[in-house]
Amino acid sequence: MEYEPVIGLEVHAQLLTETKIFCGCSTASGAKPNTFTCPVCLGMPGALPVLNRKAVDFAIIMALAVHCTIAPLSRFSRKHYFYPDLPKGYQITQYDLPLARSGYIVIELRDRVKRIGITRLHLEEDAGKSFHEEHQTLIDFNRCGVPLIEIVSEPEMSSPDEAVAYLRKLRTILRYLEICDGNMEEGSLRCDANLSLKPKVDANLKGQEAFGPRTEIKNMNSFRGLHRALSYEIERQRRVLEGKGRVVRETRLWDEGEGRTRPMRSKEASKDYRYLPEPDLTPLRIDQEWVDRIRGGLPELPDEKRARFIGEKDLTPEEAGIITSDRHLADFLEACEKGFDNAKVIAKWMINELLGQVKGKEGRVCTLPVTPEELARILGLVNEGTLSRRMAKEIFKELYEGRGSVEELVRARGTQLVDEGEIRAVVKRILEESPDLVDGYRAGKGKLLGFFVGQVMKMTQGKANPSLVNEILKQELSR
Repeated sequence: MEYEPVIGLEVHAQLLTETKIFCGCSTASGAKPNTFTCPVCLGMPGALPVLNRKAVDFAIIMALAVHCTIAPLSRFSRKHYFYPDLPKGYQITQYDLPLARSGYIVIELRDRVKRIGITRLHLEEDAGKSFHEEHQTLIDFNRCGVPLIEIVSEPEMSSPDEAVAYLRKLRTILRYLEICDGNMEEGSLRCDANLSLKPKVDANLKGQEAFGPRTEIKNMNSFRGLHRALSYEIERQRRVLEGKGRVVRETRLWDEGEGRTRPMRSKEASKDYRYLPEPDLTPLRIDQEWVDRIRGGLPELPDEKRARFIGEKDLTPEEAGIITSDRHLADFLEACEKGFDNAKVIAKWMINELLGQVKGKEGRVCTLPVTPEELARILGLVNEGTLSRRMAKEIFKELYEGRGSVEELVRARGTQLVDEGEIRAVVKRILEESPDLVDGYRAGKGKLLGFFVGQVMKMTQGKANPSLVNEILKQELSR
């Protein structure tokens, strides 16, 4: 029997507020352990939480961006469970009345577009962080009370590729909105995956619509890890079912080193958490004026920006997809257009040269050492013939590495050789030194032209104008 995966994700995104969700402690990372704490986030008796309005604003922003309906009335609850880094013995979250419901995002894969529903989006507080050493566990409570939004998808993904595409799209939106940095390696964006298998629907039959027993894979913080964990778990469950076994409903952990999931604990049901309304917080009321104010301040989102770049700037869907995958990239292109009015050329340079440097140096697009004005200047010099493309690439690399300004690097390297007499002299010399190859070209081996071009560029240190080189070579070779 063939089986079809059924996947849903619970994504936790840490909000970029300056203070925690229920107290005034800083949310900054990297501080000395247990220094950003107070009686509220440490759960001391008598300490009362006060809701951070900025966290609510950020949650509404994301809810609107993923087409959710904002609830006019939501409330916080206590979710009880014991964990060493949860000092109160419960987590303040939203349960029966979440902030937002019924949204969706659209993901794109190579061969199709798919809409993935979002069941709910709600606010909650984060727990602390445990550090396990050989004979002890140390706990840092600095992260306790940091505001999170949890985004729960419908179980509508049917492959690891779809799950990764969904998570990537959420991260892109969060970064566009500038409400979460999306740094998965630091834990500010992480997800739990729920997975079950059901018999694949036959073309001639209705198939089985009921889901099988599901497992939950906890706290994955990389796209690669999510894909590998889901792929492994799909195969594990398939082997169990094909062996007439029973998939146990449980929570599992992904072991990156061993490349497998392993049991963590039996899967809790809602009743196990003993939810009850949080008595120290009043219900959260959000009126239409609040929602409209936030809606009016939303930036252009990735899908809208991509469509505009295709329509207005004549980029291909692939080019537009790469450029709009990061808000800083899209802003960089439009800033560069102010100095060089050709978005198509700018996009190609950004994709081939700029992103090549970022990937090679493991840099961040938002902290590039090259400005849009500098790239515009380089492209302008190429356009006017002062620099060849090869020279421009070399200057751009040096500029990226901080070796000087555009003007300094151009002066040091010299401008493009456009003197026809000088180029013709070089061409004649190369042809005289290669009579056999010249005969071969004239006998029909047209590909040898590329060899001659390369030799001219080598002798002129890449400064000769390529168009002139080709033109002069063809003239000389046709004699």
